[in-house]
Amino acid sequence: MLSAARPQITVQRLTDDQPAQQVALPSVFLAPIRPDIVHFVHTNMAKNRRQPYAVSDWAGHQHSAESWGTGRAVARIPRVSGSGTSRAAQGAFGNMCRKGRMYAPTKTWRKWHRKLNTNQKRYAVVSALAASALPSLVMARGHRVEKISEIPLVVPDSVESINKTKKAVEVLKKVGGYDDCEKAAASKKLRAGAGKMRNRRHVNRRGPLVVYNKEQGVSKAFRNLPGVELVNVERLNLLQLAPGGHLGRLVMWTQSAFQRLDEIFGTNRAVSRQKRNYKLPQNIMSNTDVTRIINSDEIQSKVRPAIKTVRRSKLKKNPLKNLGAMVRLNPYSLQVRRAALLAAERKTQQAAAASKKPQAKKGAKKVKTPKQLQQKRQALTYKRISA
Repeated sequence: MLSAARPQITVQRLTDDQPAQQVALPSVFLAPIRPDIVHFVHTNMAKNRRQPYAVSDWAGHQHSAESWGTGRAVARIPRVSGSGTSRAAQGAFGNMCRKGRMYAPTKTWRKWHRKLNTNQKRYAVVSALAASALPSLVMARGHRVEKISEIPLVVPDSVESINKTKKAVEVLKKVGGYDDCEKAAASKKLRAGAGKMRNRRHVNRRGPLVVYNKEQGVSKAFRNLPGVELVNVERLNLLQLAPGGHLGRLVMWTQSAFQRLDEIFGTNRAVSRQKRNYKLPQNIMSNTDVTRIINSDEIQSKVRPAIKTVRRSKLKKNPLKNLGAMVRLNPYSLQVRRAALLAAERKTQQAAAASKKPQAKKGAKKVKTPKQLQQKRQALTYKRISA
């Protein structure tokens, strides 16, 4: 009853005489998509393929050098022994010295690998599978899916018995997935960096991922196509389902592998048959249309009515800066302000009037009045008598 309620996926026909078939969409494709979990798991899984590296323990320390100690007006860095050459008395060992060791030399006992929770890894794989069923995410990742009639892409089990690359190309062209292989082949270029010297000279983009149930020669048929990868349905790997931590890998399933997903991952009502006590994660919200939920009669009947009257708060003014606020507190302040303005106006008028009076020219001798002359004579006479 559960499989009948789920969407039906059409199995692509490779020949005209092949009957049309449909299979139920496995529940794993309806699981929640969590890019945060996928990114975290992918980052830590990718670290588990690294090999330890380190510089030599003796690098930068292969000198007969010794510090001169204090009291010689030189730094206490060890210095190369001997004499007669320019190398003698040069600093050694330190990371600031020529031919010295590096700062914090790399060690092989660094923490290279990361442990991951099994449930987290399964959640990431489930999210990657669910994202591979959405054409928008597959196209956003850069795959060419314009000619593919339906995603997820399911092909008959006869593909598993193909053992020639020529036949594999015909299958991909028939279902519309060969454009993605050509895209991957055209993207091949030289690697930017030192990897060119380390047996990884070229890089290219990822193409389709072929998932099969039984190995009957299919790996030999597809392995030589650029960008195409193969994996058994029981060995699904996040590094292949979401390369770089990016969701939306184009996956081509064989019919038997597609139908085994319910057995491997379980359904929303039944636990997995292969993973002990494992049940698919479910969305917290069964309906993610938040706008529809908020506007529903059930929610609107419980919320308080919207406040439509606008109540504006009154702005409090500073009486020391605002005259109107000061007058409301002290009505006499208006008289004080008016008196101050009148006094300032009078002062301005007096200054203007003073500037209009004729002023004596600089350097001109003042003419004294007879009274001033008489006072000066009397002062001189008094000065002589007293002397």
